Amino acid sequence: MKTRDHYPYIYFFTEPNVVFVYKIEGEDYLTASELSQQGEWETYEIRHADEFDSFNHEAHIPLVGRGYFLRQDDLNFMAGKINQLIQSQRKINSFNYQSKGAFHLVSSAATAGALKVGLDRPKTVIGFHDFFSIGPLWKLDQKVGQDLRFEWWNEHINVEQDDFELQNNFSKTLLEIEDIPEFVPIYIWTANNGNEQTGLRFILHLLKEKDNDIVLLNTTELHHQRIDSNNEKLYSSMLHPNQLKQLLDQAHSTEPLSYQERIQFQRDWEVLAQSKDVLRLWKNGRVTSVPEDYFDDLILKTVDHLQREQQNKSFIRTGKVIGETLHQMEEVVGDFFLEYRIRHLIYSGFLELKGIPRSMRHYSVKLREK
Repeated sequence: MKTRDHYPYIYFFTEPNVVFVYKIEGEDYLTASELSQQGEWETYEIRHADEFDSFNHEAHIPLVGRGYFLRQDDLNFMAGKINQLIQSQRKINSFNYQSKGAFHLVSSAATAGALKVGLDRPKTVIGFHDFFSIGPLWKLDQKVGQDLRFEWWNEHINVEQDDFELQNNFSKTLLEIEDIPEFVPIYIWTANNGNEQTGLRFILHLLKEKDNDIVLLNTTELHHQRIDSNNEKLYSSMLHPNQLKQLLDQAHSTEPLSYQERIQFQRDWEVLAQSKDVLRLWKNGRVTSVPEDYFDDLILKTVDHLQREQQNKSFIRTGKVIGETLHQMEEVVGDFFLEYRIRHLIYSGFLELKGIPRSMRHYSVKLREK
């Protein structure tokens, strides 16, 4: 697909003679699924492909009442090109970052949403729509590594969204982090679990060329010190927006990370990014890779326990198995990862299946009789 920029318009040409024209109506980055909700589309036909190089939509009449099918990867490509144009215009227009206050970076969409609600304005919150404790991290700052990671997600994890949505959101977040100006303070929110500690190291890797003051806010430690001394097993997304605001207010005297601390986190990331392991936990103060089947025995024991509570040892809803397993885990890695491992145990002959494994709601399992 060929493209041309004509800001605020961008042209996309598809064979044999169709030109899609998109009008950008804001400075926020978009995902492929948002292209139909924001901005304005028009469609044109040209006589020959070589006319595209000089095409100007204002000299043509748009088509009316005619639809064209676009593949998902075409929409993904379009979203990427549109975001590149938005970014270039942000730089040209000296995008007004001063009015946006401090930048708050997090590893999960849930925590980002809570911060947006809880923190006072002005502030800018940037969050990954990802779960960094699972999936390969190899060369994740490069396209080859991102393709590997999202291929693994699409092949193993049941998520109720378009195939490219996770990848779109990831690319969008990378652009937002790249755009952070030098003069604003940055707060990175983390907690003592594999997901957020891995995300912390990736974020600091992405920020390695920036000289901003970076303050680290560990919600596990802050919550333990200032709110509930009995709760050390915590995720940032578990906190109410008002609690996050309280922790920020109490942590204003926290010193920014030193140069040596930043370097150490970046070195940690370089080690993680050389591996193709797909499961990580927070153990003894470190992000530690563990085997992919680390929780398989626990899943099987949970199924066995639930069956023993029944009189007829019938099939058990997968969602119930996952819920009971989560209660027993020393660290949560996401119900979607456990659902993947349950499917693996089915395919490997340890569990029997009833239903269609589209999602945890659609099937039940029990131990396979020997």
